[in-house]
Amino acid sequence: MSTYKPEYEPVDGSAFSFGIVCSRFNPEAVEALLENTLKVLRDSGVKEENLKVMRVPGSNEVPWGVQILAGSGEFDCCIGLGVLLRGGTVHFEVVAQSASDALQITSLNEMIPVINGIVVADTEEQALERTQGDINRGLEFGEAALQMAKLKRAYLTFDEQDT
Repeated sequence: MSTYKPEYEPVDGSAFSFGIVCSRFNPEAVEALLENTLKVLRDSGVKEENLKVMRVPGSNEVPWGVQILAGSGEFDCCIGLGVLLRGGTVHFEVVAQSASDALQITSLNEMIPVINGIVVADTEEQALERTQGDINRGLEFGEAALQMAKLKRAYLTFDEQDT
């Protein structure tokens, strides 16, 4: 378990926009994840009109939503949120791996940061600890999104004065 996260300099998020795709499965954990992520973004100054939340059925559908938002060109960063719990089969492993791969491919193909905020846990207790408890993944996903939006603007902004 990774609990040693880096310390970040605060980012003024007032100029950034974020697209968030959120799964509907495991709603108690996912809603906490979403609220914690949104709190970080709002607290940094991101305006409500610069936050777009799309709901999809499950974590398997999150990459499709992220692809749509990333391809729109409207956002500085996209975040995919979901919670996968181990069941009686390996299906959750298949979904976790395929969603992770698809989110990375979207990020690279669209040249936009994509935060993989799909929490994969063996038990509901583990998921709740990471979404509502001491291990606040929503906070981490929001912080990472702000850092990456800042980097995107720094390195991928085309300035006509440069031509």
